[in-house]
Amino acid sequence: MTDWKKICLVTDIPVLGARCVARPVGMDVAVFRNDKDEVFALLDRCPHKGGPLSQGIVFGSSVACPLHNWVIGLGDGCAKAPDEGCTPKFSVKVENGVVHLDGVELATHALDLTRPLAGPALKESVAA
Repeated sequence: MTDWKKICLVTDIPVLGARCVARPVGMDVAVFRNDKDEVFALLDRCPHKGGPLSQGIVFGSSVACPLHNWVIGLGDGCAKAPDEGCTPKFSVKVENGVVHLDGVELATHALDLTRPLAGPALKESVAA
């Protein structure tokens, strides 16, 4: 039996946008809503350079990463050809307009992934 955790109302997620769900451990989960009110959830990390997918442009059942415009499928988290790579997806249930995520996945899924460091942050971490 799945332990569903109430996240928000579907209407709390902008149409063609996303809302971030913070976790105590691990990166945020981005919850997306398209123009058909379908809801999807992915780790908020592009498989290319770690860009925040929650800040990307949603169209159809995809999101374009804001860093390098990679197109990521919202249903499977995978980059569209010719790009390659996937970001972890999370199970979603919408019931009576309320969005739920799998509580076990939130607590255990993709905890080892981090956003790559770049720019001044990278120089500071290398110096440490």
